[in-house]
Amino acid sequence: MRRTPSTPSTPSTPSQAPGRPQLRDFSADRRLLLLSLMALATGSFGAGAAWVLLKLIALVTQIAYFHTLSTAPYHFARIEPGFWFIAVPVAGGLMVGLMARFGSEKIRGHGIPEALDAILSGRSRIESKVALLKPLSSAIAIGTGGPFGAEGPIIMTGGALGSLFAQRFHLSDAERKTLLAAGAAAGMTAIFGTPAAAILLALEVLLFEWKPRSLVPVAVSAVVARAWRPWLIGAWPLFPQAAGPAMPWWGYGACALVGLIAGLQGALLSHAIYRVEDCFDKLPVHWMWWPALGGVVVGLGGWWDPSLLGVGYGNIGRLIAGKVPVHAAASLLLGKAVVWIAALSSGTSGGVLAPLLIMGGALGALEAHLLPFGNPGFWALVAMAAVLGGTLRAPLTASVFAIELTGDIHILPAVVCACVVSYAATVLVMRRSILTERLARRGRHLWYEYTVDPFEVTLVRDIMHHPSPTLSAELRVAEVIAMYGEFAQRHRPGGLPVVDDQGCLLDMLWPAQVLDWSREPPAPEQRLRERLPGACRVVGYPDEPVGQLADRMAEAEVACAPVVQGESNRLVGLVTRRDLLHVRSRAARQERERARSLPC
Repeated sequence: MRRTPSTPSTPSTPSQAPGRPQLRDFSADRRLLLLSLMALATGSFGAGAAWVLLKLIALVTQIAYFHTLSTAPYHFARIEPGFWFIAVPVAGGLMVGLMARFGSEKIRGHGIPEALDAILSGRSRIESKVALLKPLSSAIAIGTGGPFGAEGPIIMTGGALGSLFAQRFHLSDAERKTLLAAGAAAGMTAIFGTPAAAILLALEVLLFEWKPRSLVPVAVSAVVARAWRPWLIGAWPLFPQAAGPAMPWWGYGACALVGLIAGLQGALLSHAIYRVEDCFDKLPVHWMWWPALGGVVVGLGGWWDPSLLGVGYGNIGRLIAGKVPVHAAASLLLGKAVVWIAALSSGTSGGVLAPLLIMGGALGALEAHLLPFGNPGFWALVAMAAVLGGTLRAPLTASVFAIELTGDIHILPAVVCACVVSYAATVLVMRRSILTERLARRGRHLWYEYTVDPFEVTLVRDIMHHPSPTLSAELRVAEVIAMYGEFAQRHRPGGLPVVDDQGCLLDMLWPAQVLDWSREPPAPEQRLRERLPGACRVVGYPDEPVGQLADRMAEAEVACAPVVQGESNRLVGLVTRRDLLHVRSRAARQERERARSLPC
């Protein structure tokens, strides 16, 4: 959202003409400091919510599978699977379905699309019951075996806490959006210990902008959560790894190949999720029962291989360490995909980041046996980052995430190469990402291409035209009434500039004014300068960006605006709505038209 400057007014004499709007590189003002101070609180809220969510997941898991009242770490490999494994996820799915139907339907899904929906349609306002029910439902879904990570729910929960905190103050929708994203970034940072990746995720996925007003508070919130993490959750990095192998120059080709396969894997998984979701839509039962039906598949998968259940952070650590044998990697790749797709499509509450990391890492571990250099752990990490960057359409986030997750800066060239190729592949083969497809099904389309606004790089002098005709301030009002119809029909500008003998702007004459005058005939000798108020609602300047003038025109609801030269107030041009449309058409031509600049 651009900052809209105040509308300048133009007095009747040049000596009183106002200065042009102040031009700056950024629209941020001192409210940035206020939002940054508030971000200190959202960072603490996000870190605390992450700690509560992890403890709740551990508590539910201990009760459901180990039959103890504890929040201690757990390992599914220590349990002897039985048919009762099927009943636990079904019971968890039933509880989540009941909470969604009678509590809030917004707790369904994996968190990020719901946060996006709140930003797009809810003015960044999230209800308090969502902040309570989302972590509780996620803890039940994951604690009873759901194959999800805690990051999606905590992004929604942290965002909800940030939104609730913002709603206590007099803030704009854009400022509330910033604090919502700040809370989400804090939650992700607390879970994974990856503040830079969390900041990038907020910017790439949630905010749709890169402004100081957004970046600084989100960064403050993430850093605060990172400071809390050692006290609440644990040390950094989450999965420490030794330096990766030395990569030959041709190794980038192997990274690109891994990235391409990861992109296709992400596209296939995204397609499968929504096709299975369509199958659930066709069931003759209420959606409240769907999570329980998805729980049947989860239970069967857990009975076959208990490592498929739960958040699976241990699986990620073993894949990065290269300690997963071929048969186990194949089991993780196929089994996790089946149970995750079934559970997520059923509308239960859970995240996507950890499952994508596991499935991408399992495929990378298998590919390592066919690649000419590197160990399974290295390729598992590269493939993890690539599938995350392609599926979420966030290659920068995924690249930095891999580094912060392991503390190994040496893998940066490899993961950047793989992530960018994966991103390019998914962009070309998928119309929407796994996050935005759900929003599109609700009738909301997102445009994720960040470009420079052509209105902000085009100057008014590049689009203005010379006003013809203009009206002399010495004209009699009766003469103007008689001739205005002909002028308006011929030129259709919406308004005509009124100037003095030196060509300085006095005011704009609008059709509505002439119509009012015609109903009450003026005195025979009355001049325009005597009848006009002498203060234009909107005035443009030749060297200001078109966007600023367009904002003022939209706010004042005028069809055209005069352009004056600096303090002299001399009329030099006119900008109409049609001229503004030319800015867009010129930008479109620059994208569409192709030509050779140099001869062969």
